[in-house]
Amino acid sequence: MDIFIIDDEPITVQRLIQALRKDGYLVEGFVSAKDAMASMPKALPKVVIVDVRLKDADGVELMRQIKAICPEAAIIIITGYASIDHAVEATKKGAFHYLAKPLHLENLRAVVKDALEHVRENIRRSQIDKELKKCGSYGGIIGVSPAMRQIFRTIAQVAAVDCNVFIQGESGTGKELVARAIHANSLRAGFPFVSFNCGAFTEDLVANELFGHEKGAFTGAATTKLGLLETANGGTVFLDEVGEMPLSMQVKFLRVLQERAFLRVGGVRLIDLDVRFISATNRDIVKMIDAGAFRQDLFYRLKVVMIEIPPLRERPEDIRPLVNHFVDKAGRKFNKTITSVSSEFLAPLEVYPFPGNVRELENIVERAVALSRGKILGPNDLPPDIFCVAKDPGVLRAEGYTLKHLEQDHILSIYQRTGYNQSETAKILGISRTTLWRRLRELNLLDKPDHKA
Repeated sequence: MDIFIIDDEPITVQRLIQALRKDGYLVEGFVSAKDAMASMPKALPKVVIVDVRLKDADGVELMRQIKAICPEAAIIIITGYASIDHAVEATKKGAFHYLAKPLHLENLRAVVKDALEHVRENIRRSQIDKELKKCGSYGGIIGVSPAMRQIFRTIAQVAAVDCNVFIQGESGTGKELVARAIHANSLRAGFPFVSFNCGAFTEDLVANELFGHEKGAFTGAATTKLGLLETANGGTVFLDEVGEMPLSMQVKFLRVLQERAFLRVGGVRLIDLDVRFISATNRDIVKMIDAGAFRQDLFYRLKVVMIEIPPLRERPEDIRPLVNHFVDKAGRKFNKTITSVSSEFLAPLEVYPFPGNVRELENIVERAVALSRGKILGPNDLPPDIFCVAKDPGVLRAEGYTLKHLEQDHILSIYQRTGYNQSETAKILGISRTTLWRRLRELNLLDKPDHKA
């Protein structure tokens, strides 16, 4: 049930029921506090409109009873002029609002709308807190730090309203995960989520990829091609690395945002656009605007809501749950069972600055699981640079870390850097391919699916 109305004047109750039902709300009305309270545990209304003076109850005392049954409910007190002080007292004790008689329906509608949104927001926050207490994650994002909890709440808030969002954070902090969480919790969740990297194309290709083109628009355009904006209609477009968008392209894109329509390359017919834009950058966008590298008017169009993701080094309490998550993920990937992670494995990670943020942590854990010969991850499963770069000078290299371990880590580092290309790796290391093959076999890396000869 959306709304309960409790007033001992039958005409007032009937008038309010008719008005609010016209607005699409589920409404029940009562002229007796006793009858209303008997129905409340089953209906659990989100908003209760109650007269401060009833024949069988005091409105302020009744409010306490309502809160005991429906703690999330917003209570709107209605009062005659002589009872204004009583109504003010009620708001101090937790009433959402009070309205004086005679009631003006437009004022009532506005207050009811605000009250319902207030209740829904409180319910969303409560659900987030329950989810966090249960598993320390939200929308596929792992985090227990105060900063991440606040981001989860912002995601829930902004997902419910259809506005553009701008995400700022260093590389590897999970900007696309946040964008996907917003989309997944929004009314657009049933429509496409399309990701586009603005720094991966030239200006002409950006226009072609986003807007599409008509047949014959340029040499080689043998057919009409739909752009990403058109395929995403109804859904969400994620503009990654938006700070890399060329200035001339920014002008075109600003027009699209203003008109909510666009032309295909070579086209003459405007195509209506219905998408939410979520943009992200790892650059300081304010400095870019000051330097003339990014248009301020475009930034304000894209940034209705701003979400700043802190780097991993500023939230070390998130490292442990992230490690556990990545261990499970890597265990499934490599068909390995890791039963626990030792404190000696975690300690260096908790003081390491993580220039690559969460993405770097995932790579470290994946490597540890891939190369581990036991079921417990220990300090010898960490790469040597973790100990060298740790912020705390008291963190020393793990005991038992041998020259052999250092050699293995160096080979693996070069092998990964070359994209698992054996010929290139052997050339950089200054050894023959046969020697490299033998060392890779010892490291259990020959079955890497994407290794290249």
